[in-house]
Amino acid sequence: MVRTKDFLVSIIFPLTIVVAWFYATTVKGISGAILPEISEVIATFKSLAEKGSIQQDVIASLIRVLKGYFLAVSIGVIVGALSGMNKFVKTLIIPVATAIRQVPIIAWIPLIILWCGIGEESKVVVIVVAATFPIMVNTMSGVASTPDSFLEVAHLYKLSKWEAFLKVYMPNALPNILVGLKLGMGASWMAVVAAEMLGATSGIGYRLNDARSMLKSDQVILCIIIIGAIGILSDLILSYIFKKITPWENKR
Repeated sequence: MVRTKDFLVSIIFPLTIVVAWFYATTVKGISGAILPEISEVIATFKSLAEKGSIQQDVIASLIRVLKGYFLAVSIGVIVGALSGMNKFVKTLIIPVATAIRQVPIIAWIPLIILWCGIGEESKVVVIVVAATFPIMVNTMSGVASTPDSFLEVAHLYKLSKWEAFLKVYMPNALPNILVGLKLGMGASWMAVVAAEMLGATSGIGYRLNDARSMLKSDQVILCIIIIGAIGILSDLILSYIFKKITPWENKR
């Protein structure tokens, strides 16, 4: 009953947007060049799907995201854990990392293209830069918040640093790390779209930029909807996995 109520509440705002969209284009007659009708966007989706174009773009973007995301997870978790456990590492890395994080990802893209070219490597690097920091910061926060009483027990049982990391630090930090992973996934999709808009021949960002240059508002809206849908799906998948990994969190 509660889940049904939550679901009904969650769809109120999307339905409001759809109704407002329908009213603006059908009743008020707003120009299709500014805001296309819903039926036009659906027809465009069917046309591109039949050609296989939209599927190819989504797959191209997905491959780039997965490559960059897993690299970002590896770097973010390792550096974040070291920073949370070691004050020297934190003092060494965090100021530079904080400065880099303040720069919008769109500002890094021209420099990354100069360094890596316009091939796949540059797009993956853009994703790594965007996704690493939320993962690193949340991991560091989770590890650093480990209670002293836990560490005293680890010392009492004479656990090695590696054993303490696996059995004490990581279980305590896991909820924070999982939040960072979700934020990192969102950052990955924003980064790949931006990277593809500036230099690519495939991907959902490329499709979006091409539609913009050709003034195809129906394709622009379609790409935005697809990106949003992928984001929701990614979040749901990660949330499901996290619930299985941390069942104790669901009981709080």
